Amino acid sequence: MQKLPDLPHMFNRLLSLPSVSATDPALDTGNKAVIEQLAQWCETLGFKVTLQPLGHNKMNLWAELGSGPGGLLLAGHADTVPFDEGRWNKNPLAMTEKDGKWYGLGATDMKGFFALVLSALSDMDLTNLKAPLRIAATADEETSMDGARKLAEANPFQPALTLVGEPTELKPIGRHKGHISAGIRITGKSGHSSDPGAGLNAMELMHGVLGDLIVLKHELAERYCDHHFAVPHPTLNLGHIHGGDNANRICGCCDLHIDMRPLPGMSIPELEGLLKDKLANVEKAHPGVLHWQHLHDPCPSFVSPDGPWKSEVSNFLGLPVESANYATEAPFFASLGSEVLVLGPGSIRQAHQPDEYMEMAQFKPAMALVQNMVKRLCLT
Repeated sequence: MQKLPDLPHMFNRLLSLPSVSATDPALDTGNKAVIEQLAQWCETLGFKVTLQPLGHNKMNLWAELGSGPGGLLLAGHADTVPFDEGRWNKNPLAMTEKDGKWYGLGATDMKGFFALVLSALSDMDLTNLKAPLRIAATADEETSMDGARKLAEANPFQPALTLVGEPTELKPIGRHKGHISAGIRITGKSGHSSDPGAGLNAMELMHGVLGDLIVLKHELAERYCDHHFAVPHPTLNLGHIHGGDNANRICGCCDLHIDMRPLPGMSIPELEGLLKDKLANVEKAHPGVLHWQHLHDPCPSFVSPDGPWKSEVSNFLGLPVESANYATEAPFFASLGSEVLVLGPGSIRQAHQPDEYMEMAQFKPAMALVQNMVKRLCLT
């Protein structure tokens, strides 16, 4: 009978396959190679594999042992953020072991999770399942979360519990904020800098927008509060700005990208309304110069429904269910009708960083968690 490669081989192999998700098409590689490798390994373990094409060299995977409702779903994303190799001291596309850590792009966020899951399952007898066991891997979590959205639309199964293996240091997360990314563009009128009245300086108008958004940032902190979170209020981040093309030319166009994180209970339209109100000052003074749009579809906030499995995971780990300031695919998996926890090895502090790594000390407890939940949900 064919066997899976060992853990270091699988870890290294997944890291070596580029799967960058980026809004810039020049950087985006798609995740197809990673999905095809995961499919092969899942089939080796006896799983029935379904691939969901998403176009542009991208796809989702779900692999199933057994059928019907209930059981366990182990889920995550197969893409990574872009990387600047010049900022890495290790090879980002290979596993490097040093000082009790495995380095590489996706080591913790979150290709390493799949390697640990498959290694844990390869040590188990899965021939007499009482309820189905499933694995899901998605595309574009790092940008649009389109993979998880499309999987949820397909609604292929209804697990009893889903573990989304984001890097939480094996602390269960049952609540997180939403995410909105918006692009704001001001189109003025360019002209020679020696005659300011001959143009309309988009950068100067954007200065007013920045001031209004900073006011909104403080208003959000004053008006809304949820002490479940380390940062208990909604946040607004001014993340990227670009305008103009030359010092002696009136700036004709200026772009700003912002990030907003709503609390559970705040609707996306509510936050959009607050944003539009703050942008109205420039629009009233200069009709037609301001345009804004979502950079990608918003991600809703998430609160896991109460249920017996969430409590059992918490008891097994000896840890309370916590909250996270970041967003994940959890709300889309929750739409399948299951209890959902965000829970995986590695630290979010390593995500999106040069020389990303996962500590080897996380391996055994992560694999023990997977094996325990498989036994509880699928074998007994």
